Amino acid sequence: VDGMRCQSCVQSIEGRIGARPGVSHIRVSLQDAAALIVYRPLLVSRQELRGAIEEMGFGASLASARDVAYWQRDASIATVTIRIAGMTCNSCVQSVEGRISQVTGVQSIAVSLEEGKGTVTFDPGLTEPELLRAAVDDMGFEASLEGWQTFAFGIMEQKAPVNSGAGSQATPGSPTKAQKCFICVTGMTCASCVANVERNLHKHRGILSVLVSLMAGKAEVKYDAEVLDAAAVTRLIEDLGFGAKLIEDHAGTDGKLDLTITGMTCASCVHNIESKLASTKGIIVASVALATKKARIQFDPEVLGARDITKIIQSLGFEASLVKASFRNNLDHTEEIRQWKNSFLLSLVFGLPAMGLMIYMMVMDSQHQEHGGSMPQEQNLLPGLSLLNLAFFLLCTPVQIFGGRYFYIQAYRSLKHRTANMDVLIVLATSIAYIYSCVVLVVAMAERAGQSPVTFFDTPPMLFVFIALGRWLEHVAKGKTSEALAKLMSLQATDATVVTLGRDHSAISEEQVVVELVQRGDIVKVAPGGKFPVDGRVIEGNSMADESLITGEPMPVGKKVGSLVIAGSINAHGALLVEATHVGSDTTLSQIVKLVEEAQTSKAPIQQFADRLSGYFVPFIVLVSLLTLVAWLAIGFVNFDIVRENFPTSQDEVIVRFAFQASITVLSIACPCSLGLATPTAVMVGTGVGAQNGILIKGGEPLEMAHKIDVVMFDKTGTITYGVPRVTRVLVLWEVARMPLRRILALVGTAEASSEHPLGAAVAKHCKQELASELLGCCQDFQAVPGCGISCRVSNVEHLLPHPTEERFAVPGATTDESSLPAAAEPPPAGPMAVSGRARAHNALSEPPSYSVLIGNREWMRRNGHHIGEDVDAAMSSHETKGQTAILVAIDGVLCAMLAIADTVKAESALAVRTLRGMGIEVVMITGDNRRTAKAIAAQVGIGKVYAEVLPSHKVAKVQELQERGRRVAMVGDGVNDSPALARADVGIAIGTGTDVAIEAADIVLIRNNLLDVVASIELSKKTVRRIRTNFVFALIYNLVGIPFAAGVFMPVGVVLQPWMGSAAMAASSVSVVLSSLMLKMYKKTSVEVYEVRALGLARSLRSSLISTHVGLDADPAVQVPTTNSVQGRGRHSRLDHQAADDLNVL
Repeated sequence: VDGMRCQSCVQSIEGRIGARPGVSHIRVSLQDAAALIVYRPLLVSRQELRGAIEEMGFGASLASARDVAYWQRDASIATVTIRIAGMTCNSCVQSVEGRISQVTGVQSIAVSLEEGKGTVTFDPGLTEPELLRAAVDDMGFEASLEGWQTFAFGIMEQKAPVNSGAGSQATPGSPTKAQKCFICVTGMTCASCVANVERNLHKHRGILSVLVSLMAGKAEVKYDAEVLDAAAVTRLIEDLGFGAKLIEDHAGTDGKLDLTITGMTCASCVHNIESKLASTKGIIVASVALATKKARIQFDPEVLGARDITKIIQSLGFEASLVKASFRNNLDHTEEIRQWKNSFLLSLVFGLPAMGLMIYMMVMDSQHQEHGGSMPQEQNLLPGLSLLNLAFFLLCTPVQIFGGRYFYIQAYRSLKHRTANMDVLIVLATSIAYIYSCVVLVVAMAERAGQSPVTFFDTPPMLFVFIALGRWLEHVAKGKTSEALAKLMSLQATDATVVTLGRDHSAISEEQVVVELVQRGDIVKVAPGGKFPVDGRVIEGNSMADESLITGEPMPVGKKVGSLVIAGSINAHGALLVEATHVGSDTTLSQIVKLVEEAQTSKAPIQQFADRLSGYFVPFIVLVSLLTLVAWLAIGFVNFDIVRENFPTSQDEVIVRFAFQASITVLSIACPCSLGLATPTAVMVGTGVGAQNGILIKGGEPLEMAHKIDVVMFDKTGTITYGVPRVTRVLVLWEVARMPLRRILALVGTAEASSEHPLGAAVAKHCKQELASELLGCCQDFQAVPGCGISCRVSNVEHLLPHPTEERFAVPGATTDESSLPAAAEPPPAGPMAVSGRARAHNALSEPPSYSVLIGNREWMRRNGHHIGEDVDAAMSSHETKGQTAILVAIDGVLCAMLAIADTVKAESALAVRTLRGMGIEVVMITGDNRRTAKAIAAQVGIGKVYAEVLPSHKVAKVQELQERGRRVAMVGDGVNDSPALARADVGIAIGTGTDVAIEAADIVLIRNNLLDVVASIELSKKTVRRIRTNFVFALIYNLVGIPFAAGVFMPVGVVLQPWMGSAAMAASSVSVVLSSLMLKMYKKTSVEVYEVRALGLARSLRSSLISTHVGLDADPAVQVPTTNSVQGRGRHSRLDHQAADDLNVL
């Protein structure tokens, strides 16, 4: 604000602008020439406020985002005291604190149950007291403001900030390189922790903004990349005493786009494109190459997208398309398969004639021994050079040069880095054979020998044939191991239909684009039978989606307006319009693919043994080969009779030749590849099979560790139970009410539909489902008393009722106590509740009847003059003992029904627990809920040990305590409060429907919300580890047995291996290991029926007396909680627990 000269100007602006509708707070600073206004965007806009100031004769301009960040950092800190009525327990306190701490601008909150009020510290620039009061009121409590006070309000000097070494000190005029990162923060327990993180980070130079979410356990930090990086931000949080892990760093990961541009003819075209892009907001760097017709562009994805950039280039008269990288070739090893196939065919061209000549020579040698005559090698073309050796030399040399080129290059690179691999052994074997043959042949020719020597020219072609064949088959098999990942990637749609909608939601235009060009917020049309190209939300249409290939759910899932869709799933029928929420690498499918890729490239701990062994293997084999050479030279010259039996020719030549033959065979047969392939191939297949079955395993370590688990700790809410309250029982008091169930449900549902209490919402939902109607009656005079119940008048429910003769019915699938029902012929008693009287009154007056409805706990009924009988009280107590909430219903002054509400146990929870116990695994439940609720749930599912009323830090401590006892612990959870324990456990297992933080912290993610997948993941781990061990046995036995054979140890008994035989055996070993790993693809997840059969001998549930209950970190069993009537129903915000199946009992 320019033009202010005195405090009168300040007061004038504050008075005029503060009186405008929508302005809740204004503070003007004469010194800073600035105004800070808190307003409601729905009632007034920024432009209107600026215009109002200008109308007063002052100059006004909106501050930049950076200036606002400076002001807000040191803006006023205000506190407000809110009086809260209706809180009954500490669970209510935690609920209020948890909800209000998530409100933007709230820095801390402290709620006192005894005083019935809460104190909130907040930033008045981001929120206001009335919004905070309304937020508390929306939770079902009565909230009123006591007063609020502002501390240290002030605006920083925004024209020339003083550099004090703290905060982001870039001047407004200087550009800053702002980057954003997301950090998982663990250890936060309340809003004060959030304020602590935000406040302390703001003090550091280079931090531009901080947004911390307590419930999500995540911090979004914008920082100046020229001052610090994401790793430094993570360390700053760790220095505050919290756990911090970088989830995502946008530094250096601005949107990058590679385009192919056609139509360019000269450098002027390049200049036009680059200058146009450079002048476009959001483009960081643009580089165009005329020769390659390629453009590389770096942009800010928050400002524009890839499709916007292509349109800009197309508007200049050029054509632009994406440069796509092919990842499928890497997955199925297409390039490697092609390379080794060609290498095999080249080697085969020369290897087959060499093999034929070798066989011919063996046959002729046999005939020579029987009948005598001249041997082929004795028929010399030149002195010392026979026709056979010349043919072998001509066949061997091209293979040695061209076929061995790859191995020579790889061996050189390996030795250059002072390591040795399989290629070194192959080069040694073939080179020694080739060089030895050339040397002895040259010596024979120099000496003009009458007989040409026996050479190893046949060995290199044969070796390369078998090596190339083995590598070819090996890569084919490797490609099979990543079939699961390739199948996941093939689910991605290649293009999408982007629709432009008008104001009336009618389609103005449609455009077919490649899926990479779809941007967040785009409206995408998906035709019947088409794939969803992105994650999104349905905004128009109804259909069914096949998500089986992603989630494993076999049945199609219904999709309607508001439903979420997953990229890669198939639209069964009905066209849908979908608003894109996650595109590109952010889609669920892309995240799953990324997870599986990372898992398949990770190393299991058992592989470290193979790596260490392989590191010593090649030098050891070279040493063994040298010892074999020396040993046979010594043996031959000391006692030639041992060798003469097999080689009755020239003594010196035979001794040297056989020594080299044994040495070369040792090099040929030794295979470290089989050891190296034993683990990674099994891990690749295992993780792929897991992904196909809805189990995402993050690498080889959890896959190996899972089979060692001997303790499984389950969270309760959302893991063992569904996590949402449901009506589990409707008890109709027929002897008193004589009112049909459908009428009761219609009245109760209409009354609760006006309630914002979670239990009320659960009751209303249940009634709508049973009545098969979303439209209920009319509710008037609604009144809610927190901690007690509701009262109202209900009318217009007749359309929900059947014909009078059909009014008596029971809910389908419910149980009915026939002995409690009155005789069918017994006439209903006269009185205010008589349905017949109601009907007659309705017919006479032609007006819809109106009912007085009361719903609540015992106290609410007593306040309204209702007596609760012993039978009803006993029925309520029986449910409350199980951790459920029981509420009563009174209609027109008569108590007529009781409803039990609870968080139901998942159908498979008990079976999963029994199966784990049958596997010898101890099962424990650990929860923050109260003892009685936790014990009731444990009894239903058969868990014998319970830790209740624990904090997130207690869960971590309990995991650590078990680990210190030598136990291997798996933690199963779904919430933010479970993430520290998930990270600390030997294996953390997260439910796929849980929070992002829990999924990030876990080692295994169950895509489907099914606890039997916990059992399946352990079974898959056992099978994978068993397969790895089998592979190791194959590899070790092969080398331990094969090397002595190759070295000639068994020659005295007539067993001698030629080098080509060793090469064939070496190739077979690698292929056999990979094929062994592929056997894992035959794994099928155990069916529910089989689990049921296995668990027949185990109890479905446990008596309470058999359950060991502990509170917090208490090591002693908690005292068993007696049956009480302390649960007061409404106003209780603790998570509720209940029976596994809904049932209806009628008395």
